[in-house]
Amino acid sequence: MSTSSAPNSVVYRKRRGAEAVLVALALLIVIAAFCAVGLGARDRIPGFVFGLSVCLVVIAVATHLVVRFVAPYADPVLVPLVVTLNGLGVAMIYRIDLAELDRSGADANQFAGRQVLWTALGLALFVAVLLIVRDHRKLQRFTYTFGLIAFVLLILPLLPVIGTEIHGARIWVRIGPFSLQPGEFAKICLAIFFAGYLVVKRDALALAGRRFMGIDFPRGRDLGPILVAWLVSLGVLVFQRDLGSSLLFFGLFVVMLYIATERPGWLVVGTTLFLGGATFAAMTFGHVQVRIDAWLHPFPVTDGTYQLVQGLYGMAWGGLLGRGLGQGSPEITPFGYSDFIFASIGEELGLAGAMAVILMYALIVERGLRTALLCRDAFGKLLAAGLAVSIALQVFVVVGGVTRVIPLTGLTTPFLSYGGSSILANWAIIALLLRISDQSRRPPPESAPLQMDDATQVVKL
Repeated sequence: MSTSSAPNSVVYRKRRGAEAVLVALALLIVIAAFCAVGLGARDRIPGFVFGLSVCLVVIAVATHLVVRFVAPYADPVLVPLVVTLNGLGVAMIYRIDLAELDRSGADANQFAGRQVLWTALGLALFVAVLLIVRDHRKLQRFTYTFGLIAFVLLILPLLPVIGTEIHGARIWVRIGPFSLQPGEFAKICLAIFFAGYLVVKRDALALAGRRFMGIDFPRGRDLGPILVAWLVSLGVLVFQRDLGSSLLFFGLFVVMLYIATERPGWLVVGTTLFLGGATFAAMTFGHVQVRIDAWLHPFPVTDGTYQLVQGLYGMAWGGLLGRGLGQGSPEITPFGYSDFIFASIGEELGLAGAMAVILMYALIVERGLRTALLCRDAFGKLLAAGLAVSIALQVFVVVGGVTRVIPLTGLTTPFLSYGGSSILANWAIIALLLRISDQSRRPPPESAPLQMDDATQVVKL
């Protein structure tokens, strides 16, 4: 940082050169991962690595140039971190594709190519968001519009024609050969809606009610919004059988409510409602009970616990440094390329690689929260914090389920797991964070110098 001529003012440097260096380092890591997969699984470097490297460099340079000219003051760390995670995810999916090809021959599904296509579309959406949303504050005008869009997205999978149930969860929409998970985009719309709503209502919601054990609890008349969010999350759990999205949506609202009001009482109320809803769901709905039983009693191995146990065995076999890319057996774990890709990484890269991945997620969340702290407007603060919290909650829910800290859910690991909806939505989140960051780090406009006649004007301090 460098100080300007005005006292007590700070001007942030653009740091696009630092971003370019970090993106180049990220590309080297990704290309090296593909080479390691080929050497480990086939004893040779894949023939497409050169072409892939050229494509990656072209895409990375194009993305960097867009950020350089459209959001020059944006955070320089976010894009390199996401490029690294996204590239490692594609490399791991390619590694599982090779194992499936060896086992099933030409009939094996090949997901890596599709993931590359979804990544390209995600980057296109990333650029589109940066070009369209030139000022994040204008999104506040459409607060209730985004709330309505989120509601529509949540009920789309329940419609009789386009709604599709896959693996017991009705969270998909299928139109012809294409399928989409609307909940991934609903979380962005909900974050915008919550931010706009809480900016307007936070003074009323921040009023203290009764004090108990040193905590000021909210007034009873102000419990309406959190009860509505609780009922909506229960509706997602009941009708869509999606435990992960239910937890994500409700947790996002409670955390943003706490950030807006700075009242710990809201966290207590939210936690109480969550525990009550979880207990009710566990006692009432069979699909929730199955998840909890698999979490508490994974042995003896049954059809309901096989996936979890295989993931745990894989991570244990990986040990501290892993078996090496291409030298483990992640294909044994069902859905090792999507729901359990973190277990696949733990098997082949070990505890060290798994911790490195978690650290990259922690840095993304930290940069998002730092953006919220630097932002000058209340709406931008809440929106940046909400987007960062949504990533943190999703990573916690997924990694916690894979490592048996909490029951398994159906969410994907951001940027790593196979899935077009997740890639598109999370690249859009990064674009919004960069837009808010660019606005926050820009130097404030300088006021015009005061012109006056010294003979007739007197300035009194």
